[in-house]
Amino acid sequence: MNYKETVFLPRTEFPMRGGLPKKEPEILAGWKQIDIYRKLRETRKDAELFVLHDGPPYANGQLHIGHALNKILKDVINRSQSMLGKNANYVPGWDCHGLPIEWKIEEQYRKKGKDKDEVPVKEFRQECRDFAAHWLDVQSEEFQRLGVLGDWDDPYTTMAFGAEATIAAELGRILMEGSLYRGAKPVMWSPVEKTALAEAEIEYQDHTSVTIYARFAVKTPSHPALEGANIIIWTTTPWTMPGNRAMACGADIDYSVLRITGRGEGALAKDGDVICLATELVDEVTSAI
Repeated sequence: MNYKETVFLPRTEFPMRGGLPKKEPEILAGWKQIDIYRKLRETRKDAELFVLHDGPPYANGQLHIGHALNKILKDVINRSQSMLGKNANYVPGWDCHGLPIEWKIEEQYRKKGKDKDEVPVKEFRQECRDFAAHWLDVQSEEFQRLGVLGDWDDPYTTMAFGAEATIAAELGRILMEGSLYRGAKPVMWSPVEKTALAEAEIEYQDHTSVTIYARFAVKTPSHPALEGANIIIWTTTPWTMPGNRAMACGADIDYSVLRITGRGEGALAKDGDVICLATELVDEVTSAI
């Protein structure tokens, strides 16, 4: 006997398989068709405003997992605030200036055998703008593919002429107020790019420094114990030794004068040498020399 028809199980319209590679684009297309972001803005136009000011990514390549994590977490925040009844108006943006974009254009020049210095500045800047605009569009599509809701039709960009004009206007206002001044400070400089570098753009090379012990003879001793003695110093920058002009002693530091005896072959110090050094460093230094 077949009992299949006698078993009453819950029925659902959900498919047995997710089929997400096909389903997700359909969902996104549905959101776009009904213009869900605009509808949310209309529904929440009189509600309390919630603005997440999004630090912009560089428009210089495709997205990576860091971009995805960043935008998805921010999207979760915006959606949660919207569900709490707030007007979560999210405007995405892009940083279109800086060395990462210029460096990409220069890579293209090098492949073509071109010298950046021979390219007119106006032409170089336009190529940077075109490069940024291309990757801006690519990243926008990829962010939307992640399901991030926002005003993708009207993002902010640092290379927008309106934004650049506003910066110039504000700089002029600060100048007229007398708040603008010129100062001097050391900055990292790239001889290749011929521009200042931000701290985030600096990569330090690990280097094992050569250290040395050196001794300086006491010419005019102020104490009988220093007669014929040498003051011991230790430095990580031996190349600065020719430029040394003085040695400093600490008023609160105890010093010892030692006569070397019983040194073996290969030791830096010889029997009979008299050395002066900080008392707390006696064991460390004598074992090294």
